[in-house]
Amino acid sequence: MAQSAVIFGCDGLALSTMEQAFFSDVKPWAFILFSRNLDTPIQIRKLCRDLRDAVGYYVPILIDQEGGRVARLKGPNWREWAPPLDQMNIVSAKNARRAMVLRYRLIAHELNQLGIDVNCAPMLDIPTSEAHEIIANRCYGTTPDVVSNMGRACAEGLLAGGVLPIIKHIPGHGRGSADSHFELPIVNTSSHTLNLIDFEPFRQLADLPMAMTAHIIYSSIDPNACATVSPKMIDIIRNSIGFDGLLMTDDLSMKALDGSLSERTIASLNAGCDVVLHCNGKMNEMIQIMTEVCLLSGKSKKRAEIAENLRCVPDFFDVKEASKIFASLM
Repeated sequence: MAQSAVIFGCDGLALSTMEQAFFSDVKPWAFILFSRNLDTPIQIRKLCRDLRDAVGYYVPILIDQEGGRVARLKGPNWREWAPPLDQMNIVSAKNARRAMVLRYRLIAHELNQLGIDVNCAPMLDIPTSEAHEIIANRCYGTTPDVVSNMGRACAEGLLAGGVLPIIKHIPGHGRGSADSHFELPIVNTSSHTLNLIDFEPFRQLADLPMAMTAHIIYSSIDPNACATVSPKMIDIIRNSIGFDGLLMTDDLSMKALDGSLSERTIASLNAGCDVVLHCNGKMNEMIQIMTEVCLLSGKSKKRAEIAENLRCVPDFFDVKEASKIFASLM
């Protein structure tokens, strides 16, 4: 099956005839869902089926369901969660890891029931005093050891529930004082400090199957390009951090990036990203991106296959008992 090196969103709660034809033609490697795509469990399950039918294979379907600030699924149909760092501030140190595993096992159960099999978590960024509020309480802690341990717990919970994790935002968004949705953050920290602190959680979880890049300039390594489009930074990710899984961009429509969408696409792929991500579902933008997207091949195709093959049918899970245990830990 030929697959394009792209992840797309769709516009609404159901696929239009134009979207069905477009996705059938371009065959993106995966899709991502946002709040605009989500209403009821029945509607979401149908949308997932229709996306997969459009491309003709069991395409991965992503979501951002960290819990807290970033949660596409909300009450009353789905569980509401405290932000991860708020949870860490409540739970005792001895219970923190078990609580994090259970948190993401419960999230995975909800996703799995809908046909969603990839979650954009864990977030391994380490917040600093200058971190923008877009990052702050989404984190798991303020030291590499704690973030690595809790990130691993998150990944274990997701994988046990049949949902693939994506580590983000590699190689670290915790020093960015700007919101990359709207402007380009520039981090002037030394490469020695970045390597010692910010990059370490990603190094510890480099065995996981997928990672999402940071739209951030790290001036001590590459003062001219953000990580997503920087061959120097991708080399750091691959060789110093040691991540050899599927590397996807953060959303190409974010304003941190310069140039047209086709220029952003080719710059990301030329820098060494395996797959580009475009989230807003706007057809005219997706058409621009497809002018430069190639088919998955070589190492990128192999990485994608390894990730897909890690998807599994989860073992029986007692939701009520798990919820009871989680509450007791808190």
